[in-house]
Amino acid sequence: MNALTAFPPLDIPETIAAGPGPGQTDTRVLARFAGAGLADHMQADVLRGMIECKHMLRSLWGTTNTYTFGVAGTGWSGLDAMFCAVQPGDTVVAFVNGTFSGIDGQTLRMKAATADELAANPLDPLAASVVTINVPHGTSVTREVIEAALTEHKPKWAFMAHWETGSGRINDIRALSDACQATGAMGLVDAVSSLGVSDFAIDDYPGIVGWASCPQKGVACLPLTYAPVSFSDRYIDVLKETGARTYAHHPILEARHWAIIDGKDAEKGTYHRTHSGYAVAAFHEALRIALEDGVANRAAEYTRHEAILREAVTVMGCDVTSNMTSLLVLDLPPAFKGREMELVQACRAQGFGIWPTLSEPVQVRIGILNLLSEQTITDIALRFGQALNDLGAQIDLAEIETLLRNRYSEALAA
Repeated sequence: MNALTAFPPLDIPETIAAGPGPGQTDTRVLARFAGAGLADHMQADVLRGMIECKHMLRSLWGTTNTYTFGVAGTGWSGLDAMFCAVQPGDTVVAFVNGTFSGIDGQTLRMKAATADELAANPLDPLAASVVTINVPHGTSVTREVIEAALTEHKPKWAFMAHWETGSGRINDIRALSDACQATGAMGLVDAVSSLGVSDFAIDDYPGIVGWASCPQKGVACLPLTYAPVSFSDRYIDVLKETGARTYAHHPILEARHWAIIDGKDAEKGTYHRTHSGYAVAAFHEALRIALEDGVANRAAEYTRHEAILREAVTVMGCDVTSNMTSLLVLDLPPAFKGREMELVQACRAQGFGIWPTLSEPVQVRIGILNLLSEQTITDIALRFGQALNDLGAQIDLAEIETLLRNRYSEALAA
């Protein structure tokens, strides 16, 4: 048997990405990706695209931070770049209230662990200098919790996720910024799920010195393009003093690929790490779309559509416990408790990509990233209702469809 018969062509069908992310990629982005010419990575348009992406990112983030650029890869690449300033023995307070802030906390323990602590448990070291504040699943990190922890421990670094998709909760970055300023800590924020969805500007939060996001959620680009990051001058100054034990994701070295050298923008593009013209074209178009929509307008659209979908699934008997506007995290009706995975797997088998939570308690997650229309929200609601009926529920889908139609008519008339 030769390789061609052993491995047939890979045909991936189109599905509805209705989970916490990746989201649906806009057809304009896909067209730019596929339509990019086979270009040398130093071709003039590739360099121009990188320069313009850098400036568009600053507008989208709402910042004047010079060190604002994209790290090649997924959101984990951007987070790794942000965390690389944390050195062994550094004092850290990490707030954890879900799966992904928990993984971030693990990363911080690995960064801050001494050589002996890391050797004792290489994959999950018990770094004595890191204090983890565990907030119950389904609960937001509040000002009271933040202020108490930073006042008591007075760390060098304080970390929090802005929007925690593991539990669907929004955490208080205003309180984090204020507490960091009051205690002298330097704030680090995982904005993987909030950039491009929430209406906020980095420069309004001076206590936070490092931000990291991803390309495949609010920015709605192909997953393997660029993870947006932004660092204040204070963060860069600290990094210059201490260094970082990495080369690939070192913020100062990585910024040079985007023509940010010695804290200033170069007049033109510079030699870079062979960034793909396809990725640059896709990322450039995704940022153009985000800025055309406007941060405030897009945030309002997410709020509107999430509220309508929330009402629909609540009428179906579900209890929504999240407060994000791009994601519903919910408990199924009591009669179907324990059958969450069965429902999710059945939906995914039909091209309807919803997700379970990845940690206890098991809940269902339904996302609406880049699915902001009456047609798509109606499709999601009816597919979910049918999935519940397949488990034995008796939901009147015609009633749900009427509810959705009425809510959208009311919104249009308002």
